[in-house]
Amino acid sequence: MENRLTKVFSKWMKILVSKQFTSIGGQAVIEGVMMRSPNAFVVAVRKPSGEIVLRKDQWFGLSKRFDVLKKPFFRGVLVLIETMANGIVSLNYSANIAESEDSGKKKASEKIDFGTFLSIGLSFIFGIGLFVFLPHYLTIFLEKQAGQSWGLNSVLFHAVDGAIKSLIFIGYIFIIGLIPDIRRVFQYHGAEHKSISTFEAGESLIVENARKFPTFHPRCGTTFVFFLLFVSIIIFTIAFSFIPFPEEWPKLLQHTVAILLKVVFSFPIAGISYELIKYAGSAKNKFIGKIITYPGMLLQKLTTREPDDDQLEVALASIQAVLHLEESFNLKEAKEKVVSLEEVEIKNISELGKTNLALKDFLEI
Repeated sequence: MENRLTKVFSKWMKILVSKQFTSIGGQAVIEGVMMRSPNAFVVAVRKPSGEIVLRKDQWFGLSKRFDVLKKPFFRGVLVLIETMANGIVSLNYSANIAESEDSGKKKASEKIDFGTFLSIGLSFIFGIGLFVFLPHYLTIFLEKQAGQSWGLNSVLFHAVDGAIKSLIFIGYIFIIGLIPDIRRVFQYHGAEHKSISTFEAGESLIVENARKFPTFHPRCGTTFVFFLLFVSIIIFTIAFSFIPFPEEWPKLLQHTVAILLKVVFSFPIAGISYELIKYAGSAKNKFIGKIITYPGMLLQKLTTREPDDDQLEVALASIQAVLHLEESFNLKEAKEKVVSLEEVEIKNISELGKTNLALKDFLEI
């Protein structure tokens, strides 16, 4: 029996540490796509006049300086923070480009400054209020209405809390999806997924190839949110069953402390969820991979739309520009920042040319 368990454990460890899919990922922005590889950061935006503007820069993140931040679970927390920062910079930049024909150098020089950190902080507070504070107190309200006393150490309390979070998230996405501008962002989200899938399939980055791929991708941030919700129920149930709350504490104080603890737990939850989504990417063609990504696929029906060819071209331009930066400056070996932020304008993706880089150059453990 012991040998059998050892073999099963070894098999699963091999699966969990197997090579992942491409380490290139992106995000839809206003009339464009942000794409980031391990060492390059590009925002591609379609101007009102039709040209594509590329904001190109080297990405020299904290993981380049501190090896521990590349390790499993630590990297998930870092990626979450970096994604928020990159997303805000990209959204601000794309909004400026989309609203004006004049895309001067001032726009290209936008970096992570005090305003960006303030935006990140406010976004974090908004997220905590909407997905931690509100569901927690709605669960308390339902508990009272049902005449029950579930308590913080019960599975039911955290299951109800998780269900409310899910409903809030789905409702929020559905409502903003009714806004025409957001629907276009969702189209660019689909274009981003199609372009990455084209690259992962080893096909040329052209519209004709990208068109045939689905808008779903297992490593999508929407799927990441599903893992966050699922993991949080498990972590909170386990953690609060071991955390003693003095009986003399008022209920309000107990729940306030519980919410603060949930905020602290959000970081390890993000780390675990990131490892799950990395595994989902590597196992997307396996039975277990399809099972664990199915809920995320359903959610992506809300956050992605079928893009048109012009939107696909922008997404493909963003990933092609990232590959050019990686290859031209050999960024994988760079020990410091060697690329200056620049903005270029192209009429179509053919102006970027091709690179020799492929999926094998962007695999990670």
